[in-house]
Amino acid sequence: MQIRRFSAVKITVTIGILWLFLFGSYAGAGSTVGLSKGATVYVSIYSHLYAGPRAITYNLAAMLSIRNTDPKFSIIITFADYYNSEGKLVERYLKEPITLQPLATKHFYIHEYDTSGGSGANFIVKWRSKKMVNKPIIEGIMTGLRSGQGVSFRCPGQEITEHEK
Repeated sequence: MQIRRFSAVKITVTIGILWLFLFGSYAGAGSTVGLSKGATVYVSIYSHLYAGPRAITYNLAAMLSIRNTDPKFSIIITFADYYNSEGKLVERYLKEPITLQPLATKHFYIHEYDTSGGSGANFIVKWRSKKMVNKPIIEGIMTGLRSGQGVSFRCPGQEITEHEK
């Protein structure tokens, strides 16, 4: 019986990965090809989903992924702030700006048991560059595995405009 359960999990995870590759071609933040010197990006993050007729909580692990897609120039990530469903700051993931070298990736991980963000959590990421560069791919990736059930999905970042103070 355990062999069948493992097979079901393996099949579910494999289908999820294939789904991401087949239908995950959306480029994320700023999906149109173009150059930029920076932007502020909103990324949806889900610490849990509700499942079944009784809306049972299904916890998820989450990862914010920031990928410098420029093969020649670096970008600077000035902040990556995590907010909960009420819009309150949960955590600042950067103490100071970091540089992402060409084609480099930085990620921030939120454990499955950390539900502080809630189902409406988000990251606000700000990046800049001294030169015009390819826009980075900034997205949230959520995964969960429980009782032979697996779920995985991603949320592409959305460029937003900052309001004047």
